[in-house]
Amino acid sequence: MQNYQSDPEANSSRGKGAKGEAGSHAALFTLPLYPFAPLPLYRRLLLIVVAVAILFRVGSAVYQGDRIEVLPGVYDQVSYHELALRVLDGHGFTFATGWWPATPAGQPTAHWSYLYVLFLAGTYAVFGPHPLAARLIQAVLAGIIGPILAWRLGKRLFNERVGLVTAAIFSGYGYFVFYAGALVTETFYILTVLGMLDIAVAIGMTRLQPNRRGLWPWVLLGVAAGLAALLRQLILLLVPVILAYVIWRVSFQRPGGLISGLRGGLVTLAVLAVLILPWTIRNYQAFGRFVLLNTNAGFAFFWGNHPIHGTEFIPILKQGGRSYGSLIPRNLRGRDEAETDRLLLKQGLQFVTEDPARYIRLSFSRIKEYFKFWPSADSGRVSNLARVLSFGFCLPFLLGGLGVALMRLLKSDHSARSQQSNCGITLILIFSGLYTLVHLLTWTLVRYRLPVDAVTMPFVALGLISFVSSLARRLSHLSSGRAPARRNPATEGSSGL
Repeated sequence: MQNYQSDPEANSSRGKGAKGEAGSHAALFTLPLYPFAPLPLYRRLLLIVVAVAILFRVGSAVYQGDRIEVLPGVYDQVSYHELALRVLDGHGFTFATGWWPATPAGQPTAHWSYLYVLFLAGTYAVFGPHPLAARLIQAVLAGIIGPILAWRLGKRLFNERVGLVTAAIFSGYGYFVFYAGALVTETFYILTVLGMLDIAVAIGMTRLQPNRRGLWPWVLLGVAAGLAALLRQLILLLVPVILAYVIWRVSFQRPGGLISGLRGGLVTLAVLAVLILPWTIRNYQAFGRFVLLNTNAGFAFFWGNHPIHGTEFIPILKQGGRSYGSLIPRNLRGRDEAETDRLLLKQGLQFVTEDPARYIRLSFSRIKEYFKFWPSADSGRVSNLARVLSFGFCLPFLLGGLGVALMRLLKSDHSARSQQSNCGITLILIFSGLYTLVHLLTWTLVRYRLPVDAVTMPFVALGLISFVSSLARRLSHLSSGRAPARRNPATEGSSGL
C-alpha cells in the first residue's frame, strides 16, 4: 500500500540535498521536458497526455472554424472579434454601432478584457482577420500548458501518480476542450488561475530559507495574478485572501518568515499594480473618472439580482421576453459606460437592501445552476453531452476525493511533508469555496464554475484512484474467496494505489 504523499519516481531525487527537496523554490518552474536525458515513466506518459490534449483542442478549434458564430456559452466571441478588428483599424476600444451591454456607438468601452482583445488583434495583424488562426494558437497553448499545470498541482497536493491522472482528466474534460477553440477568455483565464495557485501552493509549502531564489516566486505570483485579472477582474477579490494565507503559512515555517512573507506579498502586489495601472490610466482618460479595470461588475450585479428573477434565478432570459437592455432604467441609458456601470451597481445593492429575504432565497436558487450536471431541455445536444460527460462524470469522484483529503486533514500527523501538503489542500479548498460563494451571491452560469473545476481536478483524480483501487481489491478478494479488508486511505495516508 503506497503512501499517497510519496512515489518512487517522484522521490528519486530525494537525498541529493536541498535541490531535490519537493516543493522548493528551486523546482518552482521545472518543466517535465528533458531533451537530452531519458524521461521517467510518469513524464513519458505526461507527454502522451499533452499530445492527446493538443489533438482534442485543435479538433475543437477546427470544428468551430474560421467564422464567428453565436454558439452556446460563447456569445462573447462576437464582441471580442469585432473589438479586435476596431483596434486594428485604429479606432481603439470602441464599437462602430451601439453594442452590448449599453455602449453607445463610437464611445470608449472597458467592458471587455483588454488582454484578450490585444491577443486577437495581434493574431489578426499577423495572419489576417481569420478566427481560426487565433483558435489554433489558443488550442495548442491550452493543450500544452493546461495538462502540465494540472499535473504540477496534483503532484504538489498528493503525488506524481495523482498528478498524472489529474492531467489526463484535464486533457479530456469536455468543457475545457470546447472552450479551447472558442474566442472567449475562459481558456486563458483558467490557465492563469491554475498557474497562480500552483505558485502560491509552492511558496506556502517550501521550508527553505528566505534567501533561496529571493523574491522571484513572489514576482511570478504577481504576474500570474495580474494576467488573470486582465482576463477577468473578479479574481482581484480573491488575491488578498490567497496572499494572506500564503504569508501566514510562510510566517511560521521559517526563521524570519513573517518579514519575508510580508516583503514577498508587497512585491506580488507591486507587480499586480504595474500590470493593471496602465489600464486604470487609460480608463481615466476615456471616462474622466476612476475605473480600476473593467466596467462589468455593476451590470452583472444589477441583472443578476433584478426583481424579474423573483426568488428563482433565471440563468438566461428567454427570447421573446424582456431583454437585458430593457431592464436598464431609462434615466441611465445613453450615459457613458463607466457611469452606467457605477449607477447599476448602486441600484443592484438597493435591490438587496430593499428585500434581503428575497436576495437570500435568490442566492440559494443559484446553487442548482452553478452545479448543474444533468441534461436540460433549454440546452442543445452537444451542450448536454459535454455537461454529463465532464462534470457529471467527475462529480462522484470529486466528492470521494474531497472526503479522502478532508479525512487526511483531520487525522494527519505533524511531519513536515504532511503539513506542507495540508497547506496546499487547504488553499485550494479556500479558493474554491470563496470563488463559488462570489458567484452564488451575484450571477451564476455553468461556465463561471470552470476555474473551480480546474483547480479541484486533483481531488477528482484522487477519488478515481481510490475507487479503482478499492474495486480491484474487492475483485481480487472475491476471486480468492476471502472477504476484503476494510481500509481507510485517509487514515493510512494512502491514495489507494
